Parts: sequence; structure tokens; C-alpha cells
Amino acid sequence: MTLTRPLFFMIVSLLFTSTINAKIKLPAIVSSHMVLQRNTKVVVWGWADPNEEISISTSWLNKPLNTTTDSQGNWKLELQTTNSKEPQTIKIVGDDSNIVLEDILFGEVWLCSGQSNMQQPLNGYSGQPTFGALQAIATANNPNLRLFTVERLGSKAPLKNVEKYIKWQSASPKNVSDFSAIAYFYGQQLQKILDVPVGMIHTSWGGSSVQAWISKEKIEKYEKVNLNDVDISKGTNHIPTALFNAMINPLIPYTIKGALWYQGESNRSEPDKYKKLFPAMVQDWRDKWNLGDFPFYYVQIAPYLYGNNEVFNTSENSAYIREIQLQCLDLIPNSGIAITMDIGEAECIHPAKKKEVADRLLYNALNQTYGLLTVDFAGPTYKTHEIKNDSVLLKFNNAETGLYSYNGLTGFEIAGKDKVFYPAEAEIIDRKYILVKNKNVTQPIAVRYGWKNWIEGTLYDTNLLPASSFRTDTWSDASKAN
Repeated sequence: MTLTRPLFFMIVSLLFTSTINAKIKLPAIVSSHMVLQRNTKVVVWGWADPNEEISISTSWLNKPLNTTTDSQGNWKLELQTTNSKEPQTIKIVGDDSNIVLEDILFGEVWLCSGQSNMQQPLNGYSGQPTFGALQAIATANNPNLRLFTVERLGSKAPLKNVEKYIKWQSASPKNVSDFSAIAYFYGQQLQKILDVPVGMIHTSWGGSSVQAWISKEKIEKYEKVNLNDVDISKGTNHIPTALFNAMINPLIPYTIKGALWYQGESNRSEPDKYKKLFPAMVQDWRDKWNLGDFPFYYVQIAPYLYGNNEVFNTSENSAYIREIQLQCLDLIPNSGIAITMDIGEAECIHPAKKKEVADRLLYNALNQTYGLLTVDFAGPTYKTHEIKNDSVLLKFNNAETGLYSYNGLTGFEIAGKDKVFYPAEAEIIDRKYILVKNKNVTQPIAVRYGWKNWIEGTLYDTNLLPASSFRTDTWSDASKAN
């Protein structure tokens, strides 16, 4: 048979069309074994051909839901979840697709992010252990705790999908050793306490600055960003917007309950800038997720020597960034902080006590998010002071049941009007105040606590939650006595 020219092109056109019909594609985070936030509206989304009809049937809804992709092939649907603890299924049908997602649980979903202390896995780093790891790994089998990891990647522009990841999987001795220790300890305990499934999404990069985790729209309110000539493969974790683009944006709008954050070491020399950028990052994420002011709990960086403990009054003293992180509680609605003054290590920037960090984040969540109000979550914070002759009497918030120290208080300094600080004696008075003095300062004005890079915290409340480093002054020209 001889084909006419019009008939030939019609056949070629049909053949070509059949080869470009796109099957429905889902983001990596939406898959079998995932945890969906319970008893709320969650978003399921993906991509297909433009103007394609998509139908979603679930094991818990009576009727299928239908939508049509837009002119770019994007689609999304909201699904109402329940409190059921039974595994569920989702079936997604399109013109040329029939996808079945199985073993889906409803529970609590938390996003965990930051730099190397959040990234630190249960099996630790070389020569830097995670205390309690072996026991945690040995007892890790838990089908109701699910883990998802976004692996390190940067991008100049926002990505639609995660390109490097470890898919959703149930916690087991096989897979938890390389997962974030803080995220695992937090999720494992939350699952046990609430007796519901828990999903932990981990997306961190060691050494990263806060600028890398902020979208271009938000950070350009503070600094201009032009990545056209930037080599994204070099210094990726410090390139503004690069980690947001590749490691946060592709997770949106997956419905989460809240976020955990451990970062700040890389921004320690710019505390004033961090005071603007960190709250901006939180607001940026909240705006993008469109879930309101979801809970945001973060860790104050731990004391560490940083090579020099004598940088008393410069931004190289990490007490300033710790101060800013504490102040951010008042700048970030629905937030909480885990203080780590007592668990740092002078010679290791990655403290081994990661479970203690997870515990303190958990106490914030249990009290503020889950309503377990008898669970204390906030250590003592400086409130005010009185001059008592040659001494200073300090008063505190969040010390309802009093103050405590294991073996006496250390780390206090006192100064007079010359703004020269001397090491001070400090003692707890009436179980709720602290009296500070030094014989060389007969007319004291100000007190500082823990105002060094490296310090061993000694001040707690009676629930053994530590106090942050603090100062009663705002001097920028103070000095230390020789």
C-alpha cells in the first residue's frame, strides 16, 4: 500500500504522541510507607500531561476525588486524614497510569534540619561518638516510626522534586545507624509517649549557614543574591538559597506538624545578622507551607573552645550568638529552645550527648504542642537583679520550683562602673535567687554568666533544665580583669 503524504504525517504524529504521554509522577516524599499527618487535611500532588484528569481513591474515604492538571501538568489534591492507626492505601489513576501506594500510616510528622549537629547520625562521626547509640540501634525495630532522608544537594533555582534521598522506611537496626541521632531519639520517644505513628523527615548539611536555607524571595529583603556565575558545587552549604532550593522546596507542601532546627555554629561571628535572618527563615518556611505558625523548636549551640576562650567582648565569643538565639524566642511565634550549656565539649564541636538534646526538644513539643502541661520545658532565664551592698542578687523566670547546681556554681563574673569583669563567687539563696560577689568589686553594677566560648554550665532548675548564658548589661566595651 502506498501512503499519501497527509496520511503518512498523521500516522507519525499519532506514534509520536503515544510516546510522549507522561505517566503520573509523584514527588519522592509521597510514596508507599509514608506517614501522613493525622486528623487533618494533607496535600498530595504530582505531575502528568497538561489537562489530564486524575482520580484518587483511598482506603478511608467513601468517594474518589478528582482533579485536572493545569497547562503545565501540575496537580494537587487535599485529603482529609483520620486518627486511624491501621495501614492505608491510596490509588492514583490517570490516562496512562495506575499507581497504588501501600502501607501508609496516619501520625505525627516532623521536619528536622540544620547543620552537622543535626546531621550527626546515631553511629557518630569518626572519633566522635553518639552516646547511647548501640542500645538505640539494637532496639530500633518499630513499624510505627518511619524515616525519610533528603541527601545533601544544592541548586541555583528551586527544585520541584528531591533528587537525592533515602525513601520512607520503618525504623530498624539496619537503617537507623546512619539517620540523624537527634531526629531518631526525638521520633522514637514521641511515638512511644503518644502511642501513634511518627514520621521523621531529615534534611541537613554540616557546616551550613542560615543564608543557604532561605528562599531567594525572602533573603533578598536583606541581601542581594545573584547565582548566575556561581559554581554551585563549591561551598554549596554557604551559598544563599542553595539548600532551600534543593532540600526544602521539594518537600513543600507535604503536611508537617512542626520543625526541629539545630544550626548556628556557622553564623556565630555575625550575631546581629543572625537575629534578622533566623526569624526570617522560619517565617519563610511557614509562608511557603501555608500551615500557619506551625511549632518550631530549635537548639542553642553548645559551648565549644573555638580555638580561643579569651575573645570576651567580640563577636568571636559564641556567647553572643547564644544570647541572640535565646532572644529569638520572642521574635518567633510558637517556638521553643533547647539549652545545651551543660553538654558541650571543649575539644569537640559535635557533643556526644545527642539524646539529651532530643529530650529537651521533646519537652518543648510535649508541653506546647501536645498539651502535656506537667512536662517542664524551660530552664531558668535571667529576669532582673538587685544591688545588695557589695553583691548582686539575681532573680529568674522559669524557676517555679527553685534553682539547683550539682557541685556549686561556677562561670559567673561581676563588674563595677569601670566595666571590668572579675571571676565571681556565686551561691543559691533561698533556693530561688543567686547572690554574686567579688572582693575586688565593692560597688557592683553588672553580672555575666557563661560568657565564654567554652564553659561548663552549672545552673539548672530542679527539673535539671539548664540556664542559658546571660548578662545583665548591654555593654559593648567591657573587658576582663587580668
